Amino acid sequence: MTRYLPVLLVIAAIIYTAVYVVQSNSEKVRSLPKTLWLALVLVVPVIGALAWWIFGRPLAGAHHPPAAPDDDPDFLRRI
Repeated sequence: MTRYLPVLLVIAAIIYTAVYVVQSNSEKVRSLPKTLWLALVLVVPVIGALAWWIFGRPLAGAHHPPAAPDDDPDFLRRI
């Protein structure tokens, strides 16, 4: 059983990565389009999954903060 554990862990990591790629926001994925990342993860499993985690996944702090209300022209018109 222990000799199958590394293979099962790699398969689980690839499935987890593929699901993460599919569920990621297309606008925040880095380096390549989301469909190419998915193809890379599935065609070249270990290297593709590692590349996704290092170069492709959206970063946690990569979003832009919301604009202040006084920066919104619609808000200013309603005042």
